[in-house]
Amino acid sequence: MRTGALPRAPVLQLSMDSKKAIELEGKIISVLAGTMFRVQLANDHLVLAHISGKMRKRFIRLTTGDRVKLQMSPYDVDKARIVYRLG
Repeated sequence: MRTGALPRAPVLQLSMDSKKAIELEGKIISVLAGTMFRVQLANDHLVLAHISGKMRKRFIRLTTGDRVKLQMSPYDVDKARIVYRLG
């Protein structure tokens, strides 16, 4: 460490705890710009969803009509993350 250098602050991780996440299934209704999707849940609720990082890394393609598995935060039920493509 250099003299006079400040110690590094711990990195704050803002990840959604998997215990708190709500997992649901839905159907993609429309594909929007910026890898965003309009997804309809089984109870006819529409949510705005984006692709998880692992799906982006693996270049998983999603189209209208695909069934997907979603994770939602209990604090904001209008947005979700797509974590798996069911077909």
